[in-house]
Amino acid sequence: MSQSGDKTEKATPKKRRDARKKGQVRQSTEVNVTFCSLLMFGTLLLIWPWFTENLMGIYYEQLSSHSLTQAVGGLSTSEVMALLARIMMAYFLTVLPIFGVAMVAGFGINFLQVGFLFTTDPIKLKLSKINPVSGFKRLFSTKALVDLAKSFIKIVVLGIIAYSDFMVLIEEFPKYIGQDVHTSFIQIMQTAFMLALKMCLAMIFISIADFLYQWWKYEKDLKMSKQEVKDEFKMMEGDPQIKGKIKAKQRQMSMMRMMSRIPEADVVITNPTHYAVVLKYEEAVSSAPIVVAKGQDYVALRIREAAQEHNIEIVENPPLAQSLYSLCEIDDEVPAEFYQAVADVLVYVYKQKGKVK
Repeated sequence: MSQSGDKTEKATPKKRRDARKKGQVRQSTEVNVTFCSLLMFGTLLLIWPWFTENLMGIYYEQLSSHSLTQAVGGLSTSEVMALLARIMMAYFLTVLPIFGVAMVAGFGINFLQVGFLFTTDPIKLKLSKINPVSGFKRLFSTKALVDLAKSFIKIVVLGIIAYSDFMVLIEEFPKYIGQDVHTSFIQIMQTAFMLALKMCLAMIFISIADFLYQWWKYEKDLKMSKQEVKDEFKMMEGDPQIKGKIKAKQRQMSMMRMMSRIPEADVVITNPTHYAVVLKYEEAVSSAPIVVAKGQDYVALRIREAAQEHNIEIVENPPLAQSLYSLCEIDDEVPAEFYQAVADVLVYVYKQKGKVK
């Protein structure tokens, strides 16, 4: 049987929002690495002729026999530094498209997995991070063991691919000895490029498995116990006892405002004991009498007492009192179908007070 402390419930939207603010998101680093590597090598495949020509151009222009002859002839320190700067800039411009694609791919795949998120919580200094006991526990945690197993699988899979290609190509390596540097460089780079591409394709399956694992682990870590769900609901909705006190206070204040308007009223229509509806009519303000107060049972009693205290006429008319109580709220005008009945009551009241003859 599940205990109240067991985390068996799915995370609530609030729990997910709070976890996201802390940087706890569903993300697979293997997907990031594989996606970026594939795009890098895909870009290299597209620009391969331009890339190799640029590299050879740097060699011929900056490191050719003519340049070496000048160096032997006595290049100054400033000229050597200038030559090094030109070489570094040329290499930088050559690899810039590849690293540019890698950066864009990194931002893109992170956005697809996480969405837009900016938080500094993961980099905040926390004593638990430098606690030796906590560090020892993390070292032998489930996460550490999974990461170790994942690394081992990657090493085995990629090692098998590299070894298989090496055994196929080992007989071809000696032929590079008799070739010129340009041809050998092109062939060796093509071999290395194809090997890297095979490794990236193999990493796709590892990335898919890691993504599914990270998804499962994220959902599992966010699970809540039944008590946590109840506590969160109380926190969001408010404690029932506090809410009850607030509502009671609101009713009290509303009743005080309502009772303060009774001295201005014209008449109180009663049931005679269960209902009381207070009406006020000002011809210059409204086209029909207005309900300024109403109540049932105890509130009705308080209304009658206040009316007697301020000499407000009380008229017993059970059908009219019940109808007005049910259909009207405070500050509502009397419905048109009750105009005649209310007019008769007001005429009676005005006659009693001598306002009409």
